[in-house]
Amino acid sequence: MNERETDVLVVGAGIAGLAAAFAADRAGADVTLATKAERPEEASTWWAQGGIAVTRDDPDQFKQDIIDASSGTADEAAVDVLVEDAAEAVREVLVETVGIEFDTEGEEFDYGREAAHEEPRILHVNAETGKHIHVPFLNYVADETDVEILEDTAALELLRHEGQVYGALLEQDGDWAPTFAGSTVLATGGIGALYPNSTNPESATGDGVAMAALAGADVANMEFVQFHPTACTTDEGTFLVSEAVRGEGGLLRNADGTRFMPEYHEDAELAPRDVVARAVKSEREETGEVYLDVSTFDFAGHFPELAVKCDENGIDWTEGIPVSPAEHFLCGGVDVDEYGRASLSDLYAVGECSCTGVHGANRLASTSLLEGLVWGLRAGEDAAGSDIDRIEPPELLERDPDLPSNFARQKFGRLQRVMNEQVGIERSTDGLKRAQSVLRRLKGEVDAYVRTRTSRSLYELRSASVVALLIARAAAENEQSVGCHYLTEANSEAQTPEPATEQ
Repeated sequence: MNERETDVLVVGAGIAGLAAAFAADRAGADVTLATKAERPEEASTWWAQGGIAVTRDDPDQFKQDIIDASSGTADEAAVDVLVEDAAEAVREVLVETVGIEFDTEGEEFDYGREAAHEEPRILHVNAETGKHIHVPFLNYVADETDVEILEDTAALELLRHEGQVYGALLEQDGDWAPTFAGSTVLATGGIGALYPNSTNPESATGDGVAMAALAGADVANMEFVQFHPTACTTDEGTFLVSEAVRGEGGLLRNADGTRFMPEYHEDAELAPRDVVARAVKSEREETGEVYLDVSTFDFAGHFPELAVKCDENGIDWTEGIPVSPAEHFLCGGVDVDEYGRASLSDLYAVGECSCTGVHGANRLASTSLLEGLVWGLRAGEDAAGSDIDRIEPPELLERDPDLPSNFARQKFGRLQRVMNEQVGIERSTDGLKRAQSVLRRLKGEVDAYVRTRTSRSLYELRSASVVALLIARAAAENEQSVGCHYLTEANSEAQTPEPATEQ
């Protein structure tokens, strides 16, 4: 791989990275976009189902819904940025420039409603909005801009010195070289690989958060890991059953056939995600199963692609779709301001690897694509114009024999077990202490190997171990049980709901 220079280096090609590259290119910058992905489905955006929320004609209510879903912890200034920029960003970039054809009803958009939204405001394409946005946006950036896209290319480390970032060390096909950049934008997506069941692609190893943290950047809200309540796990893997299905009338029932959500929250199936996820977990433990009853509406008519996915996985959706919670979204990440600027000079972070403050302790449905778009555009424009400087890049060593082919897989299995058991939907003080102990040892082992070996899988394992420890540490330090961070001790005196009655 060759050494290179670029005005703006974007790492990651989901909606946030594409928006940043698009905006930086539009501002006249020379832009390089590096992505680990070889296919669109390896980006987190491709996996998004529900849609992208917009303000419609009531921005104040949209803002309030975001704050309410976060249990009052969202940063109001950040929410204002999201709400104020939403309509123009979606209209100008996705609809008018990229040409996304969202579903319509007659001549108007067919707005969907999802959990914790007071009104229908979700633009969607079937129930697989992510891929219907991601592929055209990726094609537009590749074909209609001057952005150079490096596929199958991973960022291993940031080039940094005395509080400033100068680019990143990139790896491709086992070769690595520095890319010096005036500004570096991290858009690496989520952390799904840290848990055994996730709605993220397997490549979601938390690289951006880890690289930034190791470089000395501030991170925030790392304890708030959101679990989606309705994922379907089969022998083929885990896939998301969109919140829009419940918005359309799908009902959650336990193994006894009892609809249970009204006993947990007044909004029933449309309660905030953290509430529904814990309820589904509890009912599965008590009765053995939870399924989503879609007999109340025309499921195949409203969600044809999801119906096909069920069929392909051997699920008879007419009898109900078996669901369970799965890791879905990191509400925290690299701490950034309203332009995506991190605490290190010339470093930006956007999308799921960032923490804008919009989500607080729990994210409102269908705001992740919007946040990635809005902050990507802001960061890309702001990142253009910085001068390119060079420093001596770190020397990566490759002097010891290759590790066994299953080495990283075994270590990931160990990491996933402790995260699932101790740092999952419900946590305890003792469990978090045990998790930190295991994760510190694991990180120490991985660090020792990284000092004398260089490979993408090893660096991904390092990223995962760093981020796992950051999550466990933040969870242990936060004694307030709120949103996605649910402490069993703090809630042990809460009244157990009365047994649900059949509905």
